[in-house]
This record gives sequence, C-alpha cells and structure tokens, in this order.
Amino acid sequence: DVRLAIHPPVPFSGRETDLEAILRPPDRLHWLGTDSLGRDVAARMIHGAGASMTVGVGAVGIAAGIGVLLGAVAGLFGGWVDSLLSRLLEVAFCFPTLFLILALVGIPGSRGVLPIVLAIGITRWTPIARYVRGEFLSLRERDFVRSARAAGASDGRILLRHLVPHSLPPVIVTAAFGVAGAVLLETALSFLGFGIQPPAPSWGNVLAEARDALGRGWWLAVWPTAAIFLTVLGFNWIGEGLRDRIDPRRGEWATDGEDRLPARGIKKE
Repeated sequence: DVRLAIHPPVPFSGRETDLEAILRPPDRLHWLGTDSLGRDVAARMIHGAGASMTVGVGAVGIAAGIGVLLGAVAGLFGGWVDSLLSRLLEVAFCFPTLFLILALVGIPGSRGVLPIVLAIGITRWTPIARYVRGEFLSLRERDFVRSARAAGASDGRILLRHLVPHSLPPVIVTAAFGVAGAVLLETALSFLGFGIQPPAPSWGNVLAEARDALGRGWWLAVWPTAAIFLTVLGFNWIGEGLRDRIDPRRGEWATDGEDRLPARGIKKE
C-alpha cells in the first residue's frame, strides 16, 4: 500500500543513533540489522520508502498534469498554438534532462523531498505531451467530435467529455512506468549526494552510507538494493498489465475500426 509507505507505522524513527548497537546483524530487535551509527536499518528502509513513493507519485503527477495540459491545448486548437507548443516541446525534449535536474537540485536549500519532486516532475512531461498532442490531432477529426461540435458543444465540453477520456487510459500506463523511472532517478540522485540529504532516510543515501562499511555488514547494501529492484520491477509490471488491458492495439477496449471508447453523449448508429 502506497499510503503505508508514505506514513509507515514503525517503532523507530530511522534517525536515532545507538552507539551500543553499531553494525549489529539482523536479529529479533533489529530485523534488518543496524548501520554504522547504530540506526535501525528496517526503520530507515521503511521511511525511505515513504520518500521514494512521494517522489515517484508526486513527480509523475506533476509531469502528467503539465504534459496533458500542453498536449491537449496544442492538439485541440492547432494552428499557431500547435506550432508554438511543438517548438517548445522539441526544445524541452532535446534538453539534457539529467543536467537540468542537477542544476535545479544544486540550488541552495533544494535537497528535500519537495524540491526533488518538482525537479523531476518538470523535466519528465515531454513524452506525455507529445502523445496527448498526437491523440488530440487524430481524435478531433473523428465523427463523434464533429457531431458534438455541430450540436453546439463548446471547446471545453468537447475537451472534457470526449477528447480527454479517449486519451487518458494510455497516459495512465505511461504514468505507471514513469513512477518506476522517478523512483530510480531519485535513488541515483540521493546515492550521488544530490538528492535527499542525511539524516533523512532515502534508499539512495542508505545505499551510499553502506559503501564505507560494506565489508563489515553485508545487510547494509542488500536491503536497499532489493527494495529498489522490487519497486522498479513492480511498477513496470503494473504498467505492462495496464497496457495489455487498455492499449488500443491489444486491450479489450480495442475494436476493428471503431472508436476506442464510446463517445459520451453521442450515440453510434
């Protein structure tokens, strides 16, 4: 449960040090052992999961919001609006994402969870915007959109009632894969020292702290590595499952030559 990861009910804070329990292997009190400062590894892993899930879900939410908005505006209105936003999309798509993230998190005071969420979110919207734009350019010429426009429906109603519902399912699939990528990126940033800073727990900095004591405590690197691997693998499986279910070429909503979803308010003859 993502909510349990963000607000975990654990007996340790993950920041409390105990010099009498330094590098203690897994036992009945410390299930995953302790680190070089005597902190409970299980507590740091669980609280680190909260940071990773917050970054993953939050960053993808921001990226999806920006991407859907800009892609929808470009695809719906076309003309000079589409040309302008397309140029913006091309520039953003070609810009080195990692360099931009490093520049954003390099600003003093920007090493917490919220700055990382914003930095990743505003740099990963381009694939969603490109997809939504292409979908809208195709959908706005469909018969059900023409019928709605002929019936006097406003652009806003067409957008919310017809175009967005047809474009949203694959965006959800992209978002599931995006969460995995955002978690992995946050972990890499924290591991390199550009992400969430100690003593705040993060899977990346837990793994980074294991480097100095790896020869004395095998568990310090095993647990964060396993957590990162399973989380990324799990969200990729979720994305693949959603894609198999709702992709128009493979999913159960696909039909031969028919609209992917029934247009709301428009009956097919």
